[in-house]
Amino acid sequence: MARPPADPGRQRERAHRVLDAAAELILRWGYDKTTIADVARAAGVAKGTIYLHWKTRELLFAALLRRERVATLEEVRRADPGTLRELVGVVAAEVMRRPLVRAVLLADTEVLGKLTTMKSARPGDPGQAEALNRLLGALRKHGAIRPDLTDAEHVSVLTSVVFGFLTATRLTPEPYRVPAERLAELLADTAHRALEAGREPSPREARAIAEAVRAYVAQAAGMAGRKLEAALEGQLP
Repeated sequence: MARPPADPGRQRERAHRVLDAAAELILRWGYDKTTIADVARAAGVAKGTIYLHWKTRELLFAALLRRERVATLEEVRRADPGTLRELVGVVAAEVMRRPLVRAVLLADTEVLGKLTTMKSARPGDPGQAEALNRLLGALRKHGAIRPDLTDAEHVSVLTSVVFGFLTATRLTPEPYRVPAERLAELLADTAHRALEAGREPSPREARAIAEAVRAYVAQAAGMAGRKLEAALEGQLP
């Protein structure tokens, strides 16, 4: 007698349950010490069931990290930032409250282990660069960023600010550490002072700037969502 076809909804729910277990274990033990057997046991499924979704451990954890990126961008969209400062602030706040996303950005080998090497070996997504270039072009057109800096210089400064704040958290003496929420605000303020033009946009410019920021977030979320769908199918494009 033929086996009835699998329920796609049930398969998807099971995949997310496995990813939930993988997230808990990688934060507790790190990638290098977390096995498929560990994940299966924590998720309450058989090892073979996990291999029905993902052929390798790398594919399983790649799906987990992509799910974290999608969740981050969904929260950013929900916050509906309308300026570069607001965008940086919201993203910073989300990164600071999501240890896996923070580990990816900082290439934290204690958490991600060999995944950091695998990730760095893969080519970057040209779609992400295209989306960022489009945003910078719109911000420049409407006078929202410094005209004396090139796009590469804007990205370099922003990257330095973000990574500097994230790294400094671990290096700052305990009495001088500030709450994550306040740190995100300080990061956004620093980026604003370093990169924005220092002039009040007209109402028309403000609308155009907000549209450009929202379009960038929507495009980034769309790309991340498509990658997650592929990862949930066991693919790694």
